Order: sequence, then structure tokens, then C-alpha cells
Amino acid sequence: TSSSTPSSPSQFFSAFSKSLLPLFGFQRRVASAERVVRFVSLFATSRDTDHASDCDAFLEDFLRFLLVASAAANKTARFRACQIISEIIMRLPDDAEVSNELWDSRFVGLSGLYVYVVRTCIYSMVLYYALGCRSDEDAANVTPSIRLMEAEVALYWRMICGHLQREAQAKGTDAAATMGTEAAVYAAEASKNNDILERILPATVSDYIDLVKAHINAGSNYHFASRQLLLLGAMLDFSDATNRKLASAFVLELLHKPFDHEVDDDGNMVVIGDGINLGGDREWASAVSGLAKRVHAASGEFEEVVLGVIEELAQPCRERTANFLQWMHCLAVTGLLLENAKSLYRVQRKCIEPPELLQSLLLPAAKHAHLDVQRIAMRCLALFGLVEKKPSEELVKQLRLSFVKGPTAISVVACKALFDLGMWHTPHVVDRAWGQDFSSQLQDNEVAYSRVAFPDADVNMDVKLLDLLCAGLDRSDWGSILAGDENESIQAVLGEGFAKILILSENYPGIPASLHPFLLTKLIALYFSNETKRLLRLKQCLSVFFEHYPSLSVNHKKVLSKAFIPVLRSMWPGINGNAGGSAHVVSNMRKLAVQASRFMLQMMQAPLYVKEMEREDENGSRESPEIVDGTVEPPLECGEEGLAIRIAIEVTSFRTKKTPAERAYVSALCKVLVLLHFRSSEQGAIQLMKRLLICVIESVSSEKDIAKELKRMANHLKTADEHPDQEQLQNQAKLIFGRLELEFNLDLIGSPEIPQTPAPRSTQPTRSRRRVRHQEASSDEESSPTSVVPTISSTMGPRSQRASKTAALNKMTAIRAPRIDEDGDGEDEDSELTSDEDSDASEQFTE
Repeated sequence: TSSSTPSSPSQFFSAFSKSLLPLFGFQRRVASAERVVRFVSLFATSRDTDHASDCDAFLEDFLRFLLVASAAANKTARFRACQIISEIIMRLPDDAEVSNELWDSRFVGLSGLYVYVVRTCIYSMVLYYALGCRSDEDAANVTPSIRLMEAEVALYWRMICGHLQREAQAKGTDAAATMGTEAAVYAAEASKNNDILERILPATVSDYIDLVKAHINAGSNYHFASRQLLLLGAMLDFSDATNRKLASAFVLELLHKPFDHEVDDDGNMVVIGDGINLGGDREWASAVSGLAKRVHAASGEFEEVVLGVIEELAQPCRERTANFLQWMHCLAVTGLLLENAKSLYRVQRKCIEPPELLQSLLLPAAKHAHLDVQRIAMRCLALFGLVEKKPSEELVKQLRLSFVKGPTAISVVACKALFDLGMWHTPHVVDRAWGQDFSSQLQDNEVAYSRVAFPDADVNMDVKLLDLLCAGLDRSDWGSILAGDENESIQAVLGEGFAKILILSENYPGIPASLHPFLLTKLIALYFSNETKRLLRLKQCLSVFFEHYPSLSVNHKKVLSKAFIPVLRSMWPGINGNAGGSAHVVSNMRKLAVQASRFMLQMMQAPLYVKEMEREDENGSRESPEIVDGTVEPPLECGEEGLAIRIAIEVTSFRTKKTPAERAYVSALCKVLVLLHFRSSEQGAIQLMKRLLICVIESVSSEKDIAKELKRMANHLKTADEHPDQEQLQNQAKLIFGRLELEFNLDLIGSPEIPQTPAPRSTQPTRSRRRVRHQEASSDEESSPTSVVPTISSTMGPRSQRASKTAALNKMTAIRAPRIDEDGDGEDEDSELTSDEDSDASEQFTE
């Protein structure tokens, strides 16, 4: 009234807030309390244009009052305050202005009440979209109309419902596991969550189906929302016969829905999606199968329903009247069945038996003229082989044939299928599936890999599975990367598959141990190859593999040690028949090989994981590695000492005249050798290495810097030798060579004494010795048949000091100038190959 005093607004707010206090004590959401909440929210947001300032002040005071209540110790009071706040927010106009202070205090007050606010907001949002109205009173009098949801709304709805369901189940479990008052509290919380879930889920199964159909029929723009709604069906109750009948009809409709397609400019039909999974999307197929298994939860009912659909779809395929879209649709449903079937036992004694499914549908589809049909058939064959107790002969033969003779797109899928079958059933079982038993060969660890060519598919049927897959790494006519996927190629699939086999090698004891170094050599060469730079997925996979592989097992260290020399030989130009090229190409190839050697050295020096406390050797006995300062120390053949001996023997194999490529190769090996460490506990390896270093230093005697480092290493080993006066016995050396699986004749090595450096010089004959050294060096060059070094006379008269210097400089210039052209490959690898810049460049492979 006009006679009201200025204090009337504050007095009214005080009386109003006190009258609402009983509302905060209601523990259940009764209808009367809900009506009071709606009235209070509507009253607080109403505005009188004549007293706008009083209305704003009342609303702000009321919100502050609610924020205080939202931080109360009583849970019921907090919930009621958040409920009223959410109702007020929903009723505020879009142009409403709220002070920053109030917004900040609102967020602080609601920081611990996020779940309750979200529940109420989602409930209001779902009512708005599902019923098309804003109030419950209007919804009771209006025919419900479906309002399409945005992707975010559908996602939030499913997540909140899933959270409520999990929370209710957890509280129910806690209630069943406790007694007394605690059990009653848990049961009340579970009941409250179930009540909220029932309110925000569709009222009936029919309403849910209508909602999903509306979004499916809306087109591809609502594909994501439709998938979220399908996943929401897993929370509905289909125990009622009527609801289950309606849902079953809807599931059949989803299974019969063909691939979406469009027609290109040439009139050809093009499938939309991946062309493999039902609906063109793996997530969509998973959602459909989840709903189908929820509706048909009885044992064997899901398989029976899906097989009935397959029988209907396969009829035109059997009669050879189906087009490629019908073939793909039938195979997609078949793949959905096989992917969700734990074994073929569930599929037996149904309308289609497993052998009939294989012979009349899958194998004919693998020979179809359309590539998309072949591709999806390869996937179905792989799934069929996984659920079989043992893979059938026809299945394995078809996969091998498609891998060898098929186009690139088909070979990729067939390669994945062969890897899956090999890792699930073991390679030996897959080999026996088509009548070949290599068990006698598997007992001989020396039989590692038989090189296979691909001239004819019939020839390749007589080799082991792993040999066939290994041959794929050497094949150069696979074709380019698939147009649809930049990371999809045969090389990438083979690399990932062999990486899985190596890192899980303990699960496949039937694979020969001698095959592991060969596979690791191929993977390292593939990782550093310029041809795989575009295969980012493969690069990432191998990067993770190399990070963990050397630390998982001491046996992995042994494999890495045995693969070191083959990797460097396969990458170094001019070694093992590797092609070279121009000086620039050769230099880049050498730098890449040096980076690979440093990369392998880092892996060898990586510590083992603590869990690897014991290892089982090839004879079945268990051996505990040495533990120093809490770190697991690998045995000799798995440590740096074994690698050092391997490198030393490799260097000594080049003791005769060496080509420029061999000199650079030996130099690179020695630069790795000096970085290796010897443990004091390995006295036998130390004594053996002291003797081997004699030949190593002799082999690189012309390289002053490297020889100096090697002599420093020899002196260090001499200091570490605890028994320097005792000469190592021949049997001890043979024992070490046997553990390393090496053969070397120690009789070629003389006294273990290292020659002194520098050697004493004479005065007058110096120039004649320099002439001999240059003539020998020039005779080693492989790019020039004749020497262009001028001959220096051995008899020279006395001359002045200045004349001698001038003559010496002229002769040095005359000698060095033609040597640059003569070498061709260049001798600058000693100064540039192991520079700091190259070392920094190699770090990109260890990131």
C-alpha cells in the first residue's frame, strides 16, 4: 500500500523466508512440496513495473537466502535450496541482468552441489524437448509432441541417466551388504535415485521408440542423437511381455535397415559410412547390438533373432540375385552376430548352422567381384575363425589367398585377420588347420625364417603363417597407401602385428626364439625408413613399442643385442650388397644408420622393470638376474657386455683391406663400442674383451681418434680386471661365445698387450713411410682402378729447411686433391656422422 514504510520490503522478506522454513524439512518429493516450489519460484521471478527496484531487491535477497541454505549441513535443506534456485533460473528472462557479485557467490555456493542442480536442469530440459511445453500443468492438457534433440542434449541425458542408474545400483548393493540404520539410509538413497531416473526416462517403451524413430527419420544430422537414444534403451525395463514385443519389432526394424547410399555423377551407388559395420558406423552397430541383447536377454534368444534376419537377407545372395548393397547388408548383420557371439555353440541348432553360414555366404562373398563385398567378407571370416574352437581349413586358405593375391584394400583386411587368428589360436594351430604340421621344425630353434616369394599363390600355401607374413615386409609391389585412410597400408599392418607378437612373446612359446631378432631387425629398419614417414599411426605404435620392449624382459634385451649387427648391416650403404648412390645419398644413409645404432644403444641401456625378477631360459629353468642398488641386472648375453663382444667380433671380421664403405661401417661400430659399459661382476667378459680389443685396434689403426678411445677403453678394462696376471682359458672363452651363440677363433689373437702409442719416429725415412701409407690407402679405393698419387723418389739430396717445407706442402696438396674425387663416397663420415648435430637429430626417434 501507499502508506507502507520504507522498511516494509525487508519486513516482508523476513516473514516470507520464515514461512518457507518448513519446506526445507521435507525429506520426500511430495506433490504439495513441488507445488510450493513452483509457486515460490514464480513469485520470486514476477515483476511489478511500478515497483521494479523492490522486486529486484527481493529477488537478490531471496537468492542470497537460498545460497546460504545450499551450504547448510542438512542434506535435505541443500537439495531443496538447489531445486528452488534451478526453478528460478529456468524462469528468468533471457535479458535478465545479475550482478557479478551474485554470480560469483552462486558458483561458490553451488560448487559442491553440481549433481543436484544438473539433475533438475536436465529434468526440465528433457520435459521441454519431449513434451514440447514448459510446465507440468500444460503438459497434462496438451497432446505430447516430439521435439528433436540436439546432440549435446541427448548426450547429457544419457550420461545423467547412466550416472543415476549406477549410483542406485551401488547404493542398493551397499544396503544389501549392511544392516540396521545404515542399510535403511542406503536403501532410501537408492530409492530416491530410482525415482529420479523414472521421472526423466520416457514414460513407456512406446514413447521411447517413437522418440528414437523421430530422430532416425530426421536424417544424418541427428545420427549422433539417435545413437545416444539407442544407448539409453539399455536402462529401460523390458520384462513386460507387451513392452518386449514392441521393442523386439523395433530391433528387427533396425537390423533390416540397409546401408545409406548415394548415387555419384556416373550413376554408381556409393555406400555412406565405413561399409563394414551395420549402419556404416561401428558405434551405431554396437548401440543396436546392445539394445537387441537387452531386449532378448534370454540365453540364445539374441542369436536366434539375428540368425533369422540373416536367413532372410541371405536368400537373394544364395540365389545370386542380390546386388552388392544387399550382400554388404547381409554381411554386416552377420558380422554383428559373430562379434557378439562367444562361441559357435550358441549358433548351433538354429535356422542356419555354422558350416552352412561359412560355405554358402562367407566364402562366396570373399570371391565376389565387388571389392567392398570382399572387404567385409574378410572381416566376417576373421570373426568366424575367432569364435571357432579351431580355424577351419577353407577359412585359412581363403585368407592366405586373399593376402597374397588380392588388391591392396583386401590384403590389408586379410593381413589383420591372419594376425588375429595367429594371436588367438597361436600360429602353430593356424598352420595345422590346413593340413601342414611344422612341429618338427619348431623344435629346432635354428630354423628361423624361410624367405618366401610371391610369384604364385599355390607355392605360398606350403609355408608357415609367420614366414608368409614376414615375406610381406620385403614385398615391394603392395601398392600405395589406401586413399580412404592415410595410415592404412600393408607395411603399417605388418609392423603393428609383429610389434604385438614381440611384446607378448612370452604368450607364444611355440614361435622359434631365433625368429625374434629377425622381426626386431625388420621393425627397427621400418621405423627409420623414409618410406614410412607418412604412416603416423605406425610411427606412434612403434614408438610406444620401443619405449617398453627392452624393459619388459631380460630376454628382450638378448633379442635386441642379437639384432644390433643385422640392423646396422641392413641399413649401411655398401654392406651386404646395399645400394648406394650419390655422395649426398650415401651420407644421409650413413647418418640414418648411425641414428639407429644410437637408438638401439639407448634401448640396451634402459633399466628393466622391477617385476622382471626372474626369467625362464630356453631349457625351462628359472634364473634370477643380478640386483644391484635395487636395479635388476641382466645376465651376460642380455647386457652391454654381450653387445660389446658381438661388435668386437664384427669389427675383427674386416681385418683385410677394406673398402670406403667398410671403413666407415667399422668406424661407426667402434664409436658405439666405446660407449658400452662392463660390470665388475663379469670378469670373464672383461678378460675376453681385453683380448678382442687387440684385433679391434689393429683394424682401425689408421683412425687416430677412434684408436685412442679404444686404447682408453682397454686401459679401463685392464684396471677393472681383478686377476690381470691370470690368462683366460680357452674353455672359458668358448663358454661365453656359446652363450652369445657366436663362433670365433681366439688363436688369431696374439699377446693381450696393447701396443704403445705414439710409436717412435725416425728422422730421415719419414717421407718414404708416408709414401707407402698413401699408396696403400689409394689402392683401397673402389671407385678408381688406377692410383693417381704421384710417386715420390726414395733418394733425395739435402735441402734447406724452407725448401723442405715448401716441397712437403706441395706434395700434400697434390696427394689430397685427387683423393676427394677418387673416393666418390667421401671419407668425411668420421668427422660428421657422429657430430653433435646428428646426435640432436636422432633425438626425434626417442621422443
